[in-house]
Amino acid sequence: MQNTGLYIDGRWEAGNSTIENRNPSDIADLIGHYGQASADQLDAALAAARRAQPAWVAAGIQKRHDVLMAIGTELMARAAEIGQIVSREEGKPLAEGKGEVYRAGQFFTYFAGEVLRNQGDLAESVRPGIEIDVRREPLGVVAIISPWNFPVATPAWKIAPALAFGNGVVWKPANLTPASAVALTEIIARQDIPAGLFNLVTGPGRAVGQRLVESREVDAISFTGSVPVGRGIAASAIANMTKVQLEMGSKNPMIVMDDADLDLAVAHAAGSAFGGTGQKCTAASRLIVHEAVHDAFVEKLVAAAQALKVGHALEDGTQMGPVVSKEQLAQNLGYVDIGKGEGAELLCGGTPLERATEGHYMAPAVFAGTRNDMRINREEMFAPITCVMKAGSYDEALSIANDSEFGLTAGIMTRSLARASHFRASMRAGCVMVNLPTAGTDYHVPFGGRGASSFGPREQGRYAAEFYTVVKTAYVAAGTPE
Repeated sequence: MQNTGLYIDGRWEAGNSTIENRNPSDIADLIGHYGQASADQLDAALAAARRAQPAWVAAGIQKRHDVLMAIGTELMARAAEIGQIVSREEGKPLAEGKGEVYRAGQFFTYFAGEVLRNQGDLAESVRPGIEIDVRREPLGVVAIISPWNFPVATPAWKIAPALAFGNGVVWKPANLTPASAVALTEIIARQDIPAGLFNLVTGPGRAVGQRLVESREVDAISFTGSVPVGRGIAASAIANMTKVQLEMGSKNPMIVMDDADLDLAVAHAAGSAFGGTGQKCTAASRLIVHEAVHDAFVEKLVAAAQALKVGHALEDGTQMGPVVSKEQLAQNLGYVDIGKGEGAELLCGGTPLERATEGHYMAPAVFAGTRNDMRINREEMFAPITCVMKAGSYDEALSIANDSEFGLTAGIMTRSLARASHFRASMRAGCVMVNLPTAGTDYHVPFGGRGASSFGPREQGRYAAEFYTVVKTAYVAAGTPE
């Protein structure tokens, strides 16, 4: 790729240093060297976004609609090409990489439509002779900090509404996936937008990211990542009263009841736990299974895990790619040791794998005989590891599922309409799934969780306006001169 630097004020720039980007499926494959921003470059990006944002608002809603539609259309048309970049540097199977890019395009086309639907309200005043209108206005400059596990889709669902509602953007992607960030930026940069409206600033979180969240030039911060980093961002942002939206950790449960279709339950559990190598905030890492079907379910789940083809992300037939990095693999194997040390029974997987190319491969792991107070059931592992717990009743299963500091997604497998309805009402999670995987959400409806999983307004759909705009109420006396 030609552009391996930063995009600031309408120009590509080199960073003050570079990092290597290697393929986790084949560490001999050097994707490229990518720039790291200096403090001065970050400040320049913020100043450019502040300067360009009013011109973007003045360009009008038709212009915003057309730009977002063009971005989305190109992403969908180039899903196969850019999806290969995603899979090459992040490690997800090629089909998932293509699907992610296509979904990113759908976010942009959806919010292109929202530009034209951003209408205000008229209200009657309690005082005679006064008219009231309520409308949403842009915040100004939005800082976007995105993770490596969905390097195109997650920033897309943040960048698209930020631009749709008239804001300037400074985007700091994860350092593990800079090629995907460059690919998305190249598409945005070709649009007819004010120079400086959109900026790509890569660099380490402890330096560039921290300076970004502490800046007085930022009006709002949208972040997806770990709980400790999210809490740190919130603490830094409060000094400037900066608006924050945080999507953080999870420990998603899936309940399997005694009346469930076991084959369907196993398919959904395995897909939720091991899809994307378990590196999803919506992964099912706690499987709570009714004692009447526990043994049969576990036997089928282990067989499904062992049957998964783990391999190079770009190879045909690969069902689970490598872990994203050497450090992440070491952390995953550390959790396997923790689980065994806590007394859990490792039924399969949990070991490094050798393949034709040297990469960060790991066999998907299933623990049984686990308790909800174990660390492997309390902490987000972000790994292809799932833990099975036994429950004697629906009430016990629901109690276990709700016993977590997190509350992002949760699922139940049952044929009972009564149980399904009770679960939907009683499960403390932002997204609940009935007879579906815990992973997999739509782009036109709100996404987010409860507890330590999320903080601030919801993402996606029409609810995105709550974060990316500010409400203004105007009172006008009848007969006020024009």
